Amino acid sequence: MISFERFTLSNGLKVIVHEDASTPLACINVLYDVGARDEHPDQTGFAHLFEHLMFGGSINIPNYDTPLQEVGGENNAFTNNDITNYYLSLPAENLETGFWLESDRMLCLAFSEKSLEVQRNVVIEEFKQRYLNQPYGDEWLLLRPLAYKVHPYQWATIGKEISHISDAKMEDVRSFFNRFYTPSNAILVVAGNVNTTHVMQLAEKWFAPIPSASKPLRNLPIEPQQNEARFLSVQRDVPSDAIHKAFHMVSRNSPRYYAQDLLSDMLGRGTSSQLYTSLVKGSELFTEINAFVTGSYDAGLFVVSGKLKDGVSCEQADEAIRQELAKVVNAGIPETELAKVKNKAESTHVFGEMGVLNKAMNLAFAELMGDAGLVNTEIERIRAVTAEDVHNEARILFREENCSTLYYRKNS
Repeated sequence: MISFERFTLSNGLKVIVHEDASTPLACINVLYDVGARDEHPDQTGFAHLFEHLMFGGSINIPNYDTPLQEVGGENNAFTNNDITNYYLSLPAENLETGFWLESDRMLCLAFSEKSLEVQRNVVIEEFKQRYLNQPYGDEWLLLRPLAYKVHPYQWATIGKEISHISDAKMEDVRSFFNRFYTPSNAILVVAGNVNTTHVMQLAEKWFAPIPSASKPLRNLPIEPQQNEARFLSVQRDVPSDAIHKAFHMVSRNSPRYYAQDLLSDMLGRGTSSQLYTSLVKGSELFTEINAFVTGSYDAGLFVVSGKLKDGVSCEQADEAIRQELAKVVNAGIPETELAKVKNKAESTHVFGEMGVLNKAMNLAFAELMGDAGLVNTEIERIRAVTAEDVHNEARILFREENCSTLYYRKNS
């Protein structure tokens, strides 16, 4: 049970406080409700670019890292298709330093041609190294536009192509910042050895003076139901063939999400999962295989992916996966298997909330989903899933007309 207090500043900034006297640390997590899905199709990669730009200094603080490190703090950030999340931890007695740093870059990020050029080059180099010049690096650059034809999940967080970043103009960058990096579009969570009254005072001092702005309205296109199987086959310089099968699934806040998530655990989480037992240990068609869900805010993907043993064709591997999925569709899952994956899911959830920073992140994301209190009901929702629920989801998901398949073959 994570206890918390919640209040909203006059400029729209939501603030959540979790007191935990068992740690000497304090954590500040600022979640901005902006991700790759909010980008223009001709200007992708901006949310990720801003993750870098936000560390480039603000008008009053030219170097973000130095003052934080001087008080014993550390920080990082991440961007995905739905959110951009910044977080820091520091000794609790130095909490105000964190407020000073985070508020100043929300209020007046330093926009300079030099900073933009530096970070633009950093992102371009990351694009090349992680996605273009690394074995299997472009798998999701291929799979996303295969599975999504309308929704902006069709591009990865890094962006569609390097030119979108290299061609980014200062006015485009400023416009993106002014639209999304505002108090009303952010959730501030403070957790650790803190006092709620003190946090309220610091929030009023450092964040309340930031001018308010209307929260951006989303009008994203809804991905239509997929009614025919899609295939893409590519050849790359990789050590072995790989296959990915992506099925359209529900959104993260759907009541059906947990049944689909548990189904992915049963099929592909760990060496005792059904797919691993049958296709790696048993028939020895794969060297590795797993199943997972993207957990996206909007309707996501249920993905089965694996690397093939030498001599096994993608077609043969594909048929083997279909047969395994058909077993679940036709026969359902044993109660014992469901109980096992439920226990794993519960333990993962409990261990994930042992650290104060994880609790801060979980509270922020739950608030984005509608209510920070959702963090305290997740185990109940996991426990409530029945074998029949999982069987029903398997029947809905595992239809070939709902599937996009990528054959990723090594050069012959």
